[in-house]
Amino acid sequence: MRPDATNSLNAIPDVDESALREVLLAWLERSEGLLSVKEIGSGRYVHVNPRMAALLGRPPAEVIGLTDVDLMESGQWAPLRAADQSAAALGTPQVSEHRLERAGQRREFSVFRQVLPAVDGGAPRFLCSLWTELTDSRARDAQLQRALQQIENQQRVGEAMRREAPQGGPRDADTGLYQRVHFDDQLRREVDLSSREHREFALVSIILDPLPEKALSLGAAARTRVLEALGRLLRSNTRAMDASCRLDEARFAVLLSGVGLATAHSRMEGLRRQCATQIVMLDGHELGFTVSMGVASFPHTALSEAELLQASDSALDQARRRGGNHVKLASIRFEPA
Repeated sequence: MRPDATNSLNAIPDVDESALREVLLAWLERSEGLLSVKEIGSGRYVHVNPRMAALLGRPPAEVIGLTDVDLMESGQWAPLRAADQSAAALGTPQVSEHRLERAGQRREFSVFRQVLPAVDGGAPRFLCSLWTELTDSRARDAQLQRALQQIENQQRVGEAMRREAPQGGPRDADTGLYQRVHFDDQLRREVDLSSREHREFALVSIILDPLPEKALSLGAAARTRVLEALGRLLRSNTRAMDASCRLDEARFAVLLSGVGLATAHSRMEGLRRQCATQIVMLDGHELGFTVSMGVASFPHTALSEAELLQASDSALDQARRRGGNHVKLASIRFEPA
């Protein structure tokens, strides 16, 4: 422990130091930590807990009086001895990582070393080491990295196949979505159809929120990968009669044919959550992105094409003012009595 922590514990009134020591040792066992105390000069063990003894391959009583030279091969004990001597020389807490081959298994540890002050105030004689095993967590990290790499490869293959497949109508290269000219035509058709048949449809204005610093640091390739992911999500969350379009660099729109305001909001809220949790990979780096959306409907929030565009854009601006990653509904029109 740090000197300030020790002083703080000593200042607690009516606390038996031996009881406190037992509590700390019990916590160490429950946390599966490994504890050892060695003589600084000789490197001989003077104390080990059962988990440390198990790592060394001997019962605790048989470890006492031995050194790492007695218990390990030279390729393993030499780095430990060097770290012990460095911690003893510096006199301050030191942390290092070590890999050991034990019983045919490669194990990884983080080791915290602290010199123990002498009771008589003389030169320290003992070094305490607390070991935390990293083997399982490192294996999980490696497994996660392999899974993320597989996701990245699948995303690359999927986008390559999409770009090579024949596309009907003018499509944006990065997202696979329809371009602005198709959106304008489809919007006019939906307004005309809804006016004649007295049915509703929804317009959703979408903007890509500012990318996180990690994505920005990776440059244009990261933005392209995010746009590809957003395009996939928009295509998979719309039907054949709907239209998902890219209007400009960061703005998108979705026309939901025959869909009312409440249903459109529910579907877009689901899409927003998918965007916020989507795993997007680039060269082993995980990227994140969010979108803001404004949802309007015809004829409940607007009675013309221009009014509908204005209503959805106004709702989008409100979503952005709330910090992004939000879906906002346009206000419903109320006819005077």
